[in-house]
Amino acid sequence: MTAAPAPAAPSNRADRIGDAALDLLVERGMRGLTHRAVDERAGLPQGSTSNHARTRQALLETAVRRQAEREAVVLAPHEMPGPGAAPEELVNALALALHRYLTDHRSLLVSRYELALEATRRPELRTFFDAAGSVFRTPVIAMLRAAGSPAPERQGLSLIAWCEGLMFSCAAGSFHAEVPSRAELRTGFDELLRGMLGTGTDDGGR
Repeated sequence: MTAAPAPAAPSNRADRIGDAALDLLVERGMRGLTHRAVDERAGLPQGSTSNHARTRQALLETAVRRQAEREAVVLAPHEMPGPGAAPEELVNALALALHRYLTDHRSLLVSRYELALEATRRPELRTFFDAAGSVFRTPVIAMLRAAGSPAPERQGLSLIAWCEGLMFSCAAGSFHAEVPSRAELRTGFDELLRGMLGTGTDDGGR
């Protein structure tokens, strides 16, 4: 079973606004993200989104924050093995998290890339987007360091870049119809970590 617990229903207005913003990004792209459209999608009185996020920058930051919160549920960094875990435990955990994202939450990948591209045009959003992303980068680097990586920062970049490339290819690229299985992802992570750490982790795909 690969599905993470479903995100709880939005418990406050900020979450409802954030979820509506992400839905609009997936369906209409950045041009379709307006305060009025968010009000309509979230089922809120007109002007509610403007009261919460008065500027477009504030609305985008709300979307980025909600994106990070929902990704945390999907990727579940708290499920990752702690320091001292065997390499195969790390491989299994990474494969599970990535497979879960690719199979059950593909629309969340689309909103992720819409926000990432917008951040390249807005320096103020770039800073906010990068800060949200550090929530995931930091644990990966720490795991590599604990596993004996000789260069955890550099190898962390390589590992994350591999994941990012695979996610884009499966969400919007040439492999959108060929999502790899969990076993295939496990093999990929095994090959990467074997080269990085100089150790074998293959146990036959178990």
